[in-house]
Amino acid sequence: MPADLAPILKLEVPVIVQIGRRAMSLAEVVRLSHGSIIELPKRSDEELEILVNNRIVGRGEVVKVGENFGIRVTRTGQVEERVEALGPPPARP
Repeated sequence: MPADLAPILKLEVPVIVQIGRRAMSLAEVVRLSHGSIIELPKRSDEELEILVNNRIVGRGEVVKVGENFGIRVTRTGQVEERVEALGPPPARP
């Protein structure tokens, strides 16, 4: 790996583990209260997506680490794809 990349590789980026997505009407969101449950269209045993810059860079499974939850990475994209995810979003046509 070229030495000029070393400073870039030390940058910290937010990593998101996405458990699911669901569209909701504004009325449904307004009705949410403490204890509300939002059902997601994903089975509990499915792999979760790991995102950087809102782009999928890998997948993994939920694990319990002491009293916390974690994710065991099961798949990652190519290094080039992961680095590309750090850049600006692709231009829209």
